[in-house]
Amino acid sequence: MASGTETSGSGDIGRTLELLWDTGRRPSRGPRPGLTLERIVEVAVEVADRDGLGAVSMRRIATELGTGTMSLYRYVPGKGELLDLMLDRVQRPSQDPADLGDGDWRSALQALGRATLALYRRHTWLLEVNQSRPILGPAALDGMERVLGRIKPMGLTDPELISAIVMIDGYVVGAARTQVYEREAERSSGLTDAEFWRAQEPVLVKAMSSGRYPVLSSLSEDAFGTGFDHFEFGLQRILDGLEVLVASRRAATEAPAASGPAADGPAGSEPAAADPAPASGSAAPEDPA
Repeated sequence: MASGTETSGSGDIGRTLELLWDTGRRPSRGPRPGLTLERIVEVAVEVADRDGLGAVSMRRIATELGTGTMSLYRYVPGKGELLDLMLDRVQRPSQDPADLGDGDWRSALQALGRATLALYRRHTWLLEVNQSRPILGPAALDGMERVLGRIKPMGLTDPELISAIVMIDGYVVGAARTQVYEREAERSSGLTDAEFWRAQEPVLVKAMSSGRYPVLSSLSEDAFGTGFDHFEFGLQRILDGLEVLVASRRAATEAPAASGPAADGPAGSEPAAADPAPASGSAAPEDPA
């Protein structure tokens, strides 16, 4: 994965929005009638997937398309705008409702986390893009609309609903970065993950037997094994935390209704009789001073 970071929204924002929402002037037919903005973006994504984001340039895309660089400028002003089109292109949501789980909010957020991880693994160059200020195109908004429609019943405030999505995305980005970096380290070093740790084994065995690390040395042999799904474990714990919040909000909403007039008995019923006077000889309340 190439070093360096690109930033979304670095091009002409107005022109990018026109291209994303198809509200601008279309280029007139030129010498390559088969050339379209959609095809340009598609090829740019293919180049980024194959060779990294650093390989994407107007000249490179023109070469891949077999046309002159100037022909591309009739469709897109430059790399900044092209990058935002690429980001929206890869975020196109699935149209299959089943891809967002079986209907409840938890399954929707769970599916979102898994799908986002898969997205970053397919397009590792996304980790090189600072998307703190994204240009919102139709694909991004379509995806957001679908998820919000499913998690709205959580009963959280609107900012909290957005925060739940941001929380999942932030967790997934961290996990994806770790996975992608592991693959990159294996590729660049020529060592598999097993070979890398095997090379350290003699020193680590000696360190564990020194008595300096009693907790580490007491861990089971599979503590650092590859069989444990750290991503799924973390994702489920985040959802468990949200489950507690949702339950507490629901309880707080239902409590006033439970303690209202309806809880005192059916409408029109007679009030309960007063407690009888205490029997002779029983303890009676003290008279006020």
